[in-house]
Amino acid sequence: MGIQGRVSLMFDEIDPSDASYDHLKKIEDYVDSAADLTKQLLGFELKGKYQVKSMDVNDLLTKTSEMFSKTKKEIKVYTKYQDDLWAIEINRDQIEQVLSKLYLNAWQAMPEGGYLYLETENMILDNTKTRSFTINPGRYVKISVTDTGVGMDKKTQQRVFEPFLSTREMGQGTGLGLAATYGIIKNHGGIINVYSEMGHGTTFNIYLPASDKQALDKKEGPYELVKGTENILIVDDEDVLRDVGKEILERLGYGVLTAESGNEAIEIYSAKYGEIDMVILDMIMPDMDGEKTFEGLCKIDSDVRVLLSSGYTMNERVKRILDQGCKGFIQKPFNMTLLSQKIREILDRI
Repeated sequence: MGIQGRVSLMFDEIDPSDASYDHLKKIEDYVDSAADLTKQLLGFELKGKYQVKSMDVNDLLTKTSEMFSKTKKEIKVYTKYQDDLWAIEINRDQIEQVLSKLYLNAWQAMPEGGYLYLETENMILDNTKTRSFTINPGRYVKISVTDTGVGMDKKTQQRVFEPFLSTREMGQGTGLGLAATYGIIKNHGGIINVYSEMGHGTTFNIYLPASDKQALDKKEGPYELVKGTENILIVDDEDVLRDVGKEILERLGYGVLTAESGNEAIEIYSAKYGEIDMVILDMIMPDMDGEKTFEGLCKIDSDVRVLLSSGYTMNERVKRILDQGCKGFIQKPFNMTLLSQKIREILDRI
């Protein structure tokens, strides 16, 4: 977060034609890669699935596979999508990550080229089909990703979702990928399984709970930088994050106060009651965490406007604080533009 914050400040200072601009963009890409690995770990450990929205899987598969086929032209992609497919409630970024990993595995299993088949289907799973899994019977959307690659033996299939399993000798990838994929799907209330035969390819089947909500077809962003003049209190036990946060907010035009603990935040908010328009509150802090701090702030001002910030995902603790009246959540690492938007969403809300 400290690196991302400094890069955001530098982006605000230089022109895109500057020779340093591309170097900064690379640094930001490295930050994103590190954040993605952390998200995989959090997905594997089932720490949360972030904010979810109702989505059309057919549309998501179309867009992700088109992007894949443009870069892997030796792979021919064929699709069979069910009409009137049920919507599912997902975190788009995480499910895109799952699909990208399965596409990449398929490509690695077909070093001489081959075929990738994508299929969707509405499914009703009863007790007999869900008995061996920790999911409830009901309506599910099935996603199948099939390749014509080298395949896996039975032993590898049984271990394919283990962390750091290496199957490179068969053309598959290495690392946390499929373990993270398993964790993400399970954390969405679904299941993923694999069927494969040596020399005859591999099929991954994903089952995700259907939603009664209407699918949304737009992905968030892009965002524009917006500024303000209100007073904001930053609460974070990390010096680096307080310092960079203060500079970012001042660059955006805000007045800024800082606190390194929950107790100090409550003292400052009480002493400056009526002068602080918003609080950006870290979730994980020693002694008094974000939840306890939020409770203390609410005792001073029941309408306190708080933006909760954490490197963790949208988990049950975060949801509980939001249900108690917290105005918003932003996950670290975030850039200056996204932060500026989140702040205005809260301050401009009537």
